[in-house]
Amino acid sequence: MPRVATLQLVPFRRHHAPLGRIGLMAKRKQAAPSSETEDHSKAERVYHDLRRRIRDLRLPPGTRLDKNEMSLQYGVSRAPLGEAILRLATEGLVDVVPQSGSYVAAIRPQDIRDSLLIRTGLEVEAVRRIAQTASDELLKQLDANVDAQAAAIRAKDMDRLDDLDAAFHTMLMEAVGSPRALQLLDGTRAVLDRPRYHALPVYGRPNDTLAEHRRIVDAIRTRDPELAGAAMRIHLTMVAKAIEGDLAKFSDDASPKKRK
Repeated sequence: MPRVATLQLVPFRRHHAPLGRIGLMAKRKQAAPSSETEDHSKAERVYHDLRRRIRDLRLPPGTRLDKNEMSLQYGVSRAPLGEAILRLATEGLVDVVPQSGSYVAAIRPQDIRDSLLIRTGLEVEAVRRIAQTASDELLKQLDANVDAQAAAIRAKDMDRLDDLDAAFHTMLMEAVGSPRALQLLDGTRAVLDRPRYHALPVYGRPNDTLAEHRRIVDAIRTRDPELAGAAMRIHLTMVAKAIEGDLAKFSDDASPKKRK
């Protein structure tokens, strides 16, 4: 009989070329998040918590920031902690003293006045521009924020009111569409955090602040830039007046060099 050839089926296997060094590095990056991203996220968390504690005076002026102790407290390495402290130092909330350490900065009246001047120029011009371009959605968001402020006042929740106050002004600056201006505003607000926060509950400021914010929103709604600018200027003038009246409570002699 003639011989019949048989065909043997072999499972197909895909052969990959070697990844090489660059390919392996790319694969590792896809497999796990970057350690730099994780460190930055940790630094953000530490920064915001430290800034709030400095604002509340739970970390009063002159307090030494012990990096070893704080690393344990926050559960982070020294790298993200150092990044957070450097950012606070850039904003004037921490003094870094060579061969000594990092300390919570004193509340310096001249720094406060400089920040108020910068903030006034930024926000008055910002709200003038917004009055000409504000969308209905922005006005709804501002109205909702102001209503939430009223609820915080009724509940006597000053922490919540302070957060909403900050969000109100940030919302306005974001509407201008200038990241650099927003960053500059945040830096000036950092210096004002402590005196503004502690002046907020006194002199009837909670209700006055609410009324001033409502007037700003109403002025924006008229689409009149001059009216909106005037409403913001009046508001910031009253903020400055309340802060100036409260500055006497704070001492400027909490020098890091005097604290051990």
